[in-house]
Amino acid sequence: VHKLILLLTILQAPDFVSFQKGDWPISGENIPDLVALTMGFSVKEDLSWPGLQAGPLFSRPRANVLLVVRGVNNLNLPKSVASYPLENPVPFTLDSVAETVHSLFNEDTPVVLQLAPSEERLYMLGKANAVFEDLPVTLQQIRARLSQDGSVLTSLPLNSLSRNAEADLLFLSEVQVLHDITALLQKHKHLAKDHSPDIYSLELSGLEELSRLYGPDSPQYRDATAILATVLQKFGEEVYGLYGKSAVVEVVTVKTFEAPLTRKSRSILESRQISNPGSPYNLAYKYNYEYAVVFNIVLWLMIALALALVVIAYNLWNMDPGYDSIIYRMTNQKIRMD
Repeated sequence: VHKLILLLTILQAPDFVSFQKGDWPISGENIPDLVALTMGFSVKEDLSWPGLQAGPLFSRPRANVLLVVRGVNNLNLPKSVASYPLENPVPFTLDSVAETVHSLFNEDTPVVLQLAPSEERLYMLGKANAVFEDLPVTLQQIRARLSQDGSVLTSLPLNSLSRNAEADLLFLSEVQVLHDITALLQKHKHLAKDHSPDIYSLELSGLEELSRLYGPDSPQYRDATAILATVLQKFGEEVYGLYGKSAVVEVVTVKTFEAPLTRKSRSILESRQISNPGSPYNLAYKYNYEYAVVFNIVLWLMIALALALVVIAYNLWNMDPGYDSIIYRMTNQKIRMD
């Protein structure tokens, strides 16, 4: 049985987000919950994992950046906060965290960006994401961007990588996208200084294509791995600095996923359906995860009202009319006579 090797590396984190160094594995399906906890959001189920300690209640990172690198077991990232192995490495997305940010900070300008250049996928939520509409997504856009001013081709040591091969261009395009994101943040610094948190989720599979085409022992693969490690280290430092040292940057490395990473398309304006009335299949209502909260509010409110009613009734029943109420003062047996 082929064993997947998946590694979670915390590249950058503020001081109030306390990651403990240790060999504590975490399940791949729990990564979205981990991201949510680092951002100060609640999760549906408690995450009993010693790698992350509870931080200050009123301190929230301004951004969380999750980079998923496919095609490599691990990268040489010496300036990292901590690294953890992952069990049960299943595909995951940050859709739940992105929807939480969008729903809680809809009136502000949060950046919610999910990008996969290899599959030409770009998903954005929120008003601030208009800044990132010009990011190259299709291979044609990427080729045009690599030939423009400010291209990474002028600054990267390509060595054995070619400017004409499709797989090489895919890898270089991902590097270009990382460069363009930091360049746009440099140009629009107000996005990193507002009060709404930002979420970035990027999936990079250029190394996987190079490994499939040239082999893991090829010079192209080795050169690309070294380039990507350097680029990710620099990218993490730049994002961390742009957000005032208040950003969490995670890197997940996985050789390959058993199941493809799929996404259900949805409309930004789509409203959540709590129930399913009029279903032709007579389906039950969809479970609402706020049910427990509403139930507890109603339950304890009714208990408090019932206790208040009992206390009031008891005091009224045992009240001395001649002493407690001016209405019943005339019930006193000793009536004064003038």
